[in-house]
Amino acid sequence: MGMQVGGKGRFMADVNVTPFVDVMLVLLIIFMVTAPMMTQGLQVDLPQTRAVSVLPKESDSVVLTIKADGALYLDKYQVELGDLGGQVQQLVTAQKKQLFLRADKSVPYGTVVAVMGVVKEAGVDKLGVVAEEEKTAAPSSAAKKK
Repeated sequence: MGMQVGGKGRFMADVNVTPFVDVMLVLLIIFMVTAPMMTQGLQVDLPQTRAVSVLPKESDSVVLTIKADGALYLDKYQVELGDLGGQVQQLVTAQKKQLFLRADKSVPYGTVVAVMGVVKEAGVDKLGVVAEEEKTAAPSSAAKKK
């Protein structure tokens, strides 16, 4: 029954929370499934090296990407080189976040150095560089015969 008569002539109303819990569980599952899809970065052909550390997934870091055509991106938003210093000051220096640089391996060295200079002028003391782990080649058949 919807209502029960309690002691001393008072009404007692019970609220059914089961539908609320069901909705919350469905929303939780939806967010758990879609959250990893939202954090994909820009496609860049990174250089390879032997020792690679994993890029942190925390929100206290910003990734500066230089694509093969020279386009600059702070996280997923495109930025011009002239505006980069101000944007880095607002998003990284003022909020005390870490900055990581991802550059396509076909980007000229001069472009990377110019971007690093702008970042340094903006007040970033520590700049992480992102690379891919080097793929080891399979042993050749000549090495197996020895």
